[in-house]
Amino acid sequence: MSSSKVALVTGGNKGIGFAIVRAMCKDFAGDVYLTARDVGRGTAAVDSLRKEGLAPLFHRLDIDDPDSVRSARDFFTEKYCGLDVLVNNAGIAFKMADTTPFGIQADVTLKTNFFATRDMCNVFLPIVKPGGRMVNVSSVMGSVALSRCSPELQARFRSDDITEEELVGLMERFVRDTQDGRHAEQGWPSTAYGVSKTGLTTLTRILARNLTKERSGDEILCNACCPGWVRTDMAGPNATKSPDEGAVTPVYLALLPAGAKEPHGQFVSEKKVQPW
Repeated sequence: MSSSKVALVTGGNKGIGFAIVRAMCKDFAGDVYLTARDVGRGTAAVDSLRKEGLAPLFHRLDIDDPDSVRSARDFFTEKYCGLDVLVNNAGIAFKMADTTPFGIQADVTLKTNFFATRDMCNVFLPIVKPGGRMVNVSSVMGSVALSRCSPELQARFRSDDITEEELVGLMERFVRDTQDGRHAEQGWPSTAYGVSKTGLTTLTRILARNLTKERSGDEILCNACCPGWVRTDMAGPNATKSPDEGAVTPVYLALLPAGAKEPHGQFVSEKKVQPW
């Protein structure tokens, strides 16, 4: 059993996740776990940060695999009695030029970006310690997609009384509607990535609301953020930010000082709370 504080970053072997791990190793007073689904790529990423004089640790975690998620939870429970910081960074996006049918893109994209990330939240939140921080790496594309939804859908995503069950139903409906070729007439935009992030930001707001109700004394802060347009395999070489620049806002939220009351349940970009 270790008495150290501990942070976990998903999708840590490259891109923004790797940069978040690097910054956390420098600024977080505790153990930092780089997690990835591929052991070879994950351990190579850890080795390259060790060559920089940093000391990340590796744990295999595939957020799409419920057994892997629960096994990781058990590891952190047994070794650290829980978790201090969770950064849900793992995500996927199809390229614009990809010819995969939209219904399949929607199913695959939401499976990881919304449903698997939701599973991470629900499995790990109960072991997040008092004073803990949870950061969901979302995207401004979720806000753009929200603005392109029907007024009825917008009202639900923005409402302060939407439940997790209702949100799950909406995400499942989006996938069904795309597969039936009816998503546009049902009020959805034609972006699976955008809708997955609309769902993730909305989920973050719901989880924060639940934390305030159920664990108000624990001072856990839970936020979603946009890292910006970052040069990664996902966004391509023309993006405006380096991965280290993209890590700034997620790391800021992960390291909000003890006793801070806000931001909580917010969507944050460039370290500023954005309207939803």
